[in-house]
Amino acid sequence: MKAIATSGWGLHPGLALIETEAPDRLKPDDVLVAVHAASVNPKDWKLNYNLAMAASPVMVKRLPPLFGDDLAGVVVDRGRNVRDFDIGDAVYGMDMRLRTASLAEQARISQRRIAKKPENLSFTQAAAMPLAALTALQGLRKGKGEAGKTVLIIGASGGVGTFAVQIAKNMGLHVTGVCSGRNVDFVRELGADAIIDYTQGDYRKTAGPFDLVFDVTSYETPLTCSALLGKNGYFISTGGQGASMFATPLYRLLGKKSGTVVVESYRRDLETLTAMVEAGTLTPIIDSVFTLAESEAAYNRNRSGRCRGKVVIDVAND
Repeated sequence: MKAIATSGWGLHPGLALIETEAPDRLKPDDVLVAVHAASVNPKDWKLNYNLAMAASPVMVKRLPPLFGDDLAGVVVDRGRNVRDFDIGDAVYGMDMRLRTASLAEQARISQRRIAKKPENLSFTQAAAMPLAALTALQGLRKGKGEAGKTVLIIGASGGVGTFAVQIAKNMGLHVTGVCSGRNVDFVRELGADAIIDYTQGDYRKTAGPFDLVFDVTSYETPLTCSALLGKNGYFISTGGQGASMFATPLYRLLGKKSGTVVVESYRRDLETLTAMVEAGTLTPIIDSVFTLAESEAAYNRNRSGRCRGKVVIDVAND
């Protein structure tokens, strides 16, 4: 089968389209999915790509494909314990444990980490959802988001942010989105009640207070956003950047309400997202679509920091 793997090593490894063996030896709870589409997340180039950079030339030759977490496709085989999915079912989900490798024509994934694909979405649209939408849903829950409360979403126009705005509105929150001037109308169309253009001054000193500050960029910390938080306000970050990763748990140790989202793919949460999609209150926003052979260009687009929504890879039509 075709898959994306590392080409080269050191400071500038590349991504190459290779021919490799299809996954075999399904565990009892695994399904084998013919991947129609996958998507790119910052985790892919912050972690997986860095693993390739650290590998020696010998290791590179032995590294299995490990790129891609999100997928949407069709079940073509299943383990002996799988009862809820039949061969031919259209599914979507993700697994961050470096065993799924969804940038490939086939991928192995646990039945616990997938759900039936929303009927009103294409495979491309469905592949845009799992990691980003689950991060948004679980982050809002972790921050005690509920009807009537106020939330500030920092990075409202990006992959996680576009889902966070819509899901927060589904939960009944009053949403203020932070974005650049060029994205103000875009974020308003997503449903945000108020918009802050971060290029027009340091909003961290003038806005608020909010019941929840949800930083989906991971560039802020509880300390840089302290003036934005109400008396019992929560700060939630997606992590991924050094300052946020260290400051957020430290702030919590000091008795403050803060946390980092450690996203997991649970079927019940995917089904919650599916219900929103099929009700017409949640729509995946796609920035751009690449072929499997163009995966490195897709990574570069995601790394640019200028995406409106998700970068998706159309695997089936490569």
